[in-house]
Amino acid sequence: MAEKARIAVLISGAGTNMAALVYASRIGACPYEVVLVASNDPAAPGLALAAAEGIATFACPHKGMSREAHDAAMEAAVLAAGADHIVLAGYMRILSDGFVERWAGRMLNIHPSLLPLYKGLDTHARALAAGDAFAGTSVHLVTPELDAGEVLAQVRVPIVAGDTPESLAERVKLAEHQLYPRAVAEYVGRWRDPAALLARLRTLALALPETDERESHGSPGFRVGGEKGGKFFAYFADQHHGTPHIALLVRTGSMDELMNLVESQREIYFKPAYHGASGWVGIILNRPGVDWDEVAEWLERSWRSAAPKRLTRLMDIADTF
Repeated sequence: MAEKARIAVLISGAGTNMAALVYASRIGACPYEVVLVASNDPAAPGLALAAAEGIATFACPHKGMSREAHDAAMEAAVLAAGADHIVLAGYMRILSDGFVERWAGRMLNIHPSLLPLYKGLDTHARALAAGDAFAGTSVHLVTPELDAGEVLAQVRVPIVAGDTPESLAERVKLAEHQLYPRAVAEYVGRWRDPAALLARLRTLALALPETDERESHGSPGFRVGGEKGGKFFAYFADQHHGTPHIALLVRTGSMDELMNLVESQREIYFKPAYHGASGWVGIILNRPGVDWDEVAEWLERSWRSAAPKRLTRLMDIADTF
């Protein structure tokens, strides 16, 4: 069975979105599991619901604590639970910049408006006052700027005659319960999606000078040096030659380096069946927690090993400054 992403859900109240996430996680091949439900309010009803479902809970009242100290307490509980993502579900606290930055790309929130419209509070009243035809809800990545992170998914909810903020909120909540589990599953499951992994790899590879993409033996490959004299410096391998890995293949400096990487970090590296004999290493991408900065560094290093001297000379000069 493939490893699942482990999420901690932070709540402040009833936890209805948390419940939607929990029950969705138990249907079919959901790519995540809820390992912790934590709150800034020990009396939050959602904590009792989570406990009844056998999920670990944690509560830490924020009164009398600095924002940073409270965030540190919540983060410690998240880390102790082994979570690799944080999902905010009605968590009524503005988080400190440091906390958010440490979880960049791994913290999600749901907001009751069609972002970028109506950040902050009173979203339904503001949509009604503006005469909008639709309200809705958005799932987004959390950044230090309030409700400003990348929007991952949205659902529109029509505004009807006679709507009040309360009646509109009830219908938007129904939409939230459908949207949030799907958006979270899609986001945390991207490490198992070949198309998503290739797209991210393609962006990094094609950002390097004079790089183009060309298929080689049925696999996407990346070359440097032009149409005639170009050399491959990277390949994308989707479970080729009987391996379970979706991987990036790049050049190492020697067979000794290749074998040292494979023997010391088997969870990250492997020797490809075909290219391994030439000193290429496979970097496993279908695993949670991939360090994409390190992937970018490997791509650049492999690019340098294949690029013409006229290109590497300029980069070497730039690196001295």
